[in-house]
Amino acid sequence: MESFGKKLRECREAKDLSQKELANLLNTSYSVIGKYERDEMLPSIEAAKKIAKLIDTTVGYLLSESNDMNVLKDTAMLKRLNDINALPEKDKRCILYTLDHLLASVKTQETYK
Repeated sequence: MESFGKKLRECREAKDLSQKELANLLNTSYSVIGKYERDEMLPSIEAAKKIAKLIDTTVGYLLSESNDMNVLKDTAMLKRLNDINALPEKDKRCILYTLDHLLASVKTQETYK
């Protein structure tokens, strides 16, 4: 099971935030973020909520209480999703439409193997 610190670091890096940038958003020092990531200390409940919101995940995921955010374990996948999300709505719809059909095709092929 991955630790809070490891999950925090992976999610922070997936958002392309440095420790200092995250610390600034939380009104704390980067050394505190480093201590969280090294599992030397845990944030308060309120700080954990703020962190989760800033890095687009849940406190449950960071605490290994939930696996709902499995995509966040793969930082390259999260980067792709963030790139898609930043596109104009028309382009985003086209890409997601194509992905949906590719996924359906793969699932169909798997069924008939």
